[in-house]
Formats: sequence, C-alpha cells, structure tokens
Amino acid sequence: MLTYKAMFKFVEGGVHGEILDFPGVITCGSDLDEVRRLLSSALVDMAETRLLQGESLPFPNPLVTDPEADVDEPIYLLLSAASRVTLVSDAVMT
Repeated sequence: MLTYKAMFKFVEGGVHGEILDFPGVITCGSDLDEVRRLLSSALVDMAETRLLQGESLPFPNPLVTDPEADVDEPIYLLLSAASRVTLVSDAVMT
C-alpha cells in the first residue's frame, strides 16, 4: 500500500482536490465527499495507466503540503498483481 497526500480547497461552487505527490491526479466536485470519491478513482486510473505504459509510480512524500489547502489528508493506493500474463516476442524487444 502506498500513502499519498490529498489536498482539498473549497472554491466558489464546489471543492477542488488533487494528490500533491502524484502529478496529474486532480478533480473537482460539488462537495468534499464527492471529490474524495472522484480523487480516489482518478488515483487508481493514473496509477494503472502509468504501470501499463511501463512507467514507475511517483514516490509518496508525506511532508508535501500546500499552504492554500483547506484540508489535507492521506489517500491510500492499494496495488495488486495481475493474474494475466502477456508474452512479448523477442522481435518486439529488439
């Protein structure tokens, strides 16, 4: 399990949320509960995409903060191994 840092900011018309130590994971919604749910989903989607593209995940930084945040809290990413294996031919690898 990886623990990242979520940040929430109350803005006119709703709430802005992002993962401070995972670039690109950002969302907004009408209330804090909705944004927490959307942010969790966005974190999973971004992590899966990076892994499928052969990229590593950013290292969590528990010390990262945003002075403009109204709320910051940990957000957890639980990883599990895939049960599917894809074979790649040697010709593709060279």
